[in-house]
Amino acid sequence: MTWNRFKTHCYQYPNVGVALDISRIPFPDDFLAGIEPRMKQAFADMAALEKGAIANPDEQRMVGHYWLRAPQLAPTPELATEITATLAAIKEFAAKVHKAEIAGPAGKFRELLVIGIGGSALGPQLATHALGRLRGRDKLNVRFFDNTDPDGMDYVLKEIGSKLKQTLVLVISKSGGTAETRNGMLEAAAAFKAAGLDPAKHFVAVTGAGSKLDQLAQKEGWLARFPMWDWVGGRTSELCAVGLLPAALQGIKIDQLLAGAAAMDKLTRKPSLKDNPAALLAAMWYFATDGRGSKDMVVLPYKDRLLLFSRYLQQLVMESLGKELDLQGNVVNQGIAVYGNKGSTDQHAYVQQLREGVNNFFVTFIEVLKDRAGDSLEVEPGVTSGDYLQGFFLGTRAALTEKDRASVTLTIPDVSPKSLGMLIALYERVVGLYASLIGINAYHQPGVEAGKKAAGGVIALKLKLAAALKAAPGQAFTAEQLATQVGGDPELAYKILEHLAANGAVQKTAKQPWFESTYTQA
Repeated sequence: MTWNRFKTHCYQYPNVGVALDISRIPFPDDFLAGIEPRMKQAFADMAALEKGAIANPDEQRMVGHYWLRAPQLAPTPELATEITATLAAIKEFAAKVHKAEIAGPAGKFRELLVIGIGGSALGPQLATHALGRLRGRDKLNVRFFDNTDPDGMDYVLKEIGSKLKQTLVLVISKSGGTAETRNGMLEAAAAFKAAGLDPAKHFVAVTGAGSKLDQLAQKEGWLARFPMWDWVGGRTSELCAVGLLPAALQGIKIDQLLAGAAAMDKLTRKPSLKDNPAALLAAMWYFATDGRGSKDMVVLPYKDRLLLFSRYLQQLVMESLGKELDLQGNVVNQGIAVYGNKGSTDQHAYVQQLREGVNNFFVTFIEVLKDRAGDSLEVEPGVTSGDYLQGFFLGTRAALTEKDRASVTLTIPDVSPKSLGMLIALYERVVGLYASLIGINAYHQPGVEAGKKAAGGVIALKLKLAAALKAAPGQAFTAEQLATQVGGDPELAYKILEHLAANGAVQKTAKQPWFESTYTQA
């Protein structure tokens, strides 16, 4: 590291208040010039995508999350009108909830339960955590069902407690058939009914037009329905109704979120490598991982409010880039593993390994310049807690550089709706450009679909095992015997029977060796 290298490769973008330092990635002097031709093709690919090209060839879909903050760029007037109308409807609905013009049987809504999975939860969770109570009390307190874990849902419902009658519920699922979201919806509905409340008077759907969820919401007369479009993927859906509706209900200034994203989009459309922070980041990912994901990305935001940013990036990057095949159908097994938490907490967790253990990563530091809204206490003469936070960030970065551990640093002015919108848009563009560099489809998720299909097989086997036990009351079976009887895999049968026994659905008689244990109908 030298001062001259820092001066050369710390790029300032004063129009958006962002800086990007790539000087601690050890690329040679000719690297940026060498990758420029490939980046020009990536710029062309992104320009075509924004104009409505089929950028997701496997599913024959356009990819239009960039239009959400610039509807005038949508390829048809109809799409532009739909985007602007939906934004207006979100604002109108939130305003009516805040004024109690839309209210529950017990009066004004004060709690918000968001039910979703993956991108339908991670984006809203990031915004809720980053921007909640920036200006005092939130208009609604937000909680989440983001899994199909019964105990997790019980935990959230216990937190809500007697405030259930003042709770508004958003159910978010594009297809309307996502099992985790459906289960959460059914659990929430059961809780409302048990409390003597009509779920329809509390529930709102965010879903695809004509989906199972859309049909259910119409049939039952839910409070409202908002659209999800097939040209917006879950992991890039924070700036459509998926994320904007809960943010608006919480009281977050969604126009500023969109303005920040639009400003970053404008900057990262520039077809010039050094003038485009997304292109520079994509180039650094390519160099740091040999264009093959050979190293992991550790994300360390030095701000508590950005704790969930690493989780958000984990899905955005890994679901987008983790692909077996390239666009030509060749097996490439691409991807970049992402993990992280926050600074300076991680200095007491895994920074020890980052500095002295296996060198299989590069770090993305997120530096936030503004400490807090008001004045800071001096914890020592002339020194604040925020000074220490910066000291730990700069010290950790230097300690890693001493051991030849690569890093980039992204500096933002503060944590605000505008800056969060910029972060979201920046990394969406990085992913798109990097995907073009390595020639993969960033906008589908066949591995996720395979997991869903396998889960369906487990549920089908569970039903067969339960039926076989019910048909032979009092008869004991080993897992292998039952699996043979129903034509299932014995290992899966064993795991399912253990789960059923733990929850009282079957009776287990433990034996040695363990696989001779037997199960009977409870």
